[in-house]
This record gives sequence, structure tokens and C-alpha cells, in this order.
Amino acid sequence: QVQIAESGGGLVQPGGSLRLSCVLSGSYFSNPAQLNPAVAWYRQTPEKPHEWVAAITRTGSTDYGDPVKGRFTVSRDFAKNTVYLQMNNLKPEDTAVYYCNRYYVGGAYSPVDPWGRGTQVTVSP
Repeated sequence: QVQIAESGGGLVQPGGSLRLSCVLSGSYFSNPAQLNPAVAWYRQTPEKPHEWVAAITRTGSTDYGDPVKGRFTVSRDFAKNTVYLQMNNLKPEDTAVYYCNRYYVGGAYSPVDPWGRGTQVTVSP
């Protein structure tokens, strides 16, 4: 069983920054070999359901969608089984509910687990 908890969203002005957190927990991680899995961030708007944003592998390699390259940074704390998304120079088009999820390695960042509650990011003057 895997639980996913996203946090850190809020209201910010254009050009501002936010740091999102993704905590992974549950009995699945009682096996140390399962800790720190590959995780991706996604965002959802009425127009784009679960658009892929960024990803980080088990070893820390990262990948980003074109809309966020150079502005967002994904990282992880191996000790806490937690993944972060640092979002800088935010734009109104970044407004969305942000989710994280494990993803199937080798695919198109397809999510593995049921979606969590997400965290709302609103970028507005």
C-alpha cells in the first residue's frame, strides 16, 4: 500500500516561487529496497488533465517538460522518502492542481498509484 501526500501549494504573484513536497509512505516502503522510487510531478487543469511536469529517478536523474524547463527543479531527500518541486518565475499558466506519483520506468511517465489529493497552485497578480 502506498500513500501519497502533496503539500506546499498556495497563491503567488507572477514571478514568485513555491516549493512543493511529496511524501511517500505506506506498508509498501517497509521493504527498504522499495524506498525512493522514481517519482513524477503532474498538474491538472480543466483543459489538461494530469499533464506531466517533471520526474526524478531513483538515483536522482531528472527530466522536465518543455513548459517548465529552466524554471522548475525536482529533487529528493533520500532519508525522508520525499520529493520536492521548486518552482521559480511562476507564470499564470502554471496555475493548476499539482500531483506527484510513482511512474513506470521506461514508459511515458505513466502513473502507478491512485492519485492523491494534490495541492493547488494559483499564480495571479
